[in-house]
Amino acid sequence: MRNPILSVLSIKSFSFLMLSELCSQIAMNLLNFVLLILVFNMVRSSIAVSGVILAFTIPALLFGILAGIYVDRWEKKHVLFYTNVLRALFVIPLFFLNTNLFAIYSITFAVSLVTQFFIPAEAPMIPLIVRKELLLSANALFSMGIFASILIAYAISGPFLLFFGESNGFIVISIFFLLSSLFAYLIKTMRKERAPAGERRAITSMKKDLLNTLYLLRKLKKISQALFILTFLQTLILTIAVVGPGFAEDILGIRVEEFPVLFIAPAVVGIGFAAFVLGNYFHKSSRKKMVRLGLFIMGAILLISPYASSYRGYNLLHIMAIMSFIMGIAFALIFIPSNTVLQEESTDEMRGKVYGFLNTLVGGVSIIPVLAVGSIADAFGVAKVLSVMGIIILVISQFRLSLK
Repeated sequence: MRNPILSVLSIKSFSFLMLSELCSQIAMNLLNFVLLILVFNMVRSSIAVSGVILAFTIPALLFGILAGIYVDRWEKKHVLFYTNVLRALFVIPLFFLNTNLFAIYSITFAVSLVTQFFIPAEAPMIPLIVRKELLLSANALFSMGIFASILIAYAISGPFLLFFGESNGFIVISIFFLLSSLFAYLIKTMRKERAPAGERRAITSMKKDLLNTLYLLRKLKKISQALFILTFLQTLILTIAVVGPGFAEDILGIRVEEFPVLFIAPAVVGIGFAAFVLGNYFHKSSRKKMVRLGLFIMGAILLISPYASSYRGYNLLHIMAIMSFIMGIAFALIFIPSNTVLQEESTDEMRGKVYGFLNTLVGGVSIIPVLAVGSIADAFGVAKVLSVMGIIILVISQFRLSLK
């Protein structure tokens, strides 16, 4: 039997999708991380960093579902192409305005708004170019691409700023977005995308589409639980991003610019390792068991991570790198099967709406934690925040799941 990973990689359009994703994710994550570092260095406050995170997430709350409805009416390949071109154009003004906090928030909001149309077109492209029996392996590879881009973007974000400066770097980010649009243009699907009946109906049909989507999400328990898990996971990542700079300085005792290489890089390597193993050897295993195991491991790591400095006789950075690697494995155990369930249980006609709804959930659910965690971390310290987050995840890991 042919290796499933190799079978997926032999699909030319999937390779173009991966290259498009890699360039786009590098650009988006590099933009995100550079702005986080830039803002933190400007004002030295977790609350100000929360402003960047909110500028990324609020458009998801306001436009996520609407974007998903529209994307299901358009050809997803074209959506990928045009959204990347628009994001490239929106980033360019940061070349001139990177010392203006209001401008940074505004441009971040605009880029995120366009991204709401990009996201419901990206992952839903996979079932259009990959057979159903290869979906988990394709999602494992896709996840490896996403987090390889995070590794590249986060690891070089500090050196990137030092090498290109706070202005020229934004031009480079725009070029990455344009490369992503080029690869998206080269994608060919296995079948013609079917626009829903009445694609050119009046705007009043939007309400009906929305209500139908919400009804289906309530009815399909596997999809609704996968949405909950992915929403929780992405909210968790956003809150970690807020306290990350403080964690670097207060607990690890390193400069903020060193945090990506010493902490985030091992996590991404762990994600890539787990994605490779899952995609090759566990594509028929229980999704539910993977998710519960991943949640338990992640909760345990977050709970003990603030106390790593108490392990005398051991190098703190080595301990944190190992914990980070294990946490990356946990993330993959949660993300890959949950994302696969969304694709397996949804149809071509509703998949964009499902991912749009996911964006809206993340935007809505994450606002309060992101705002609160910045204030709480400034007031009570990063260690207490991480411990509480770990306990919450351990509790959630014991919930009964309906994933197969």
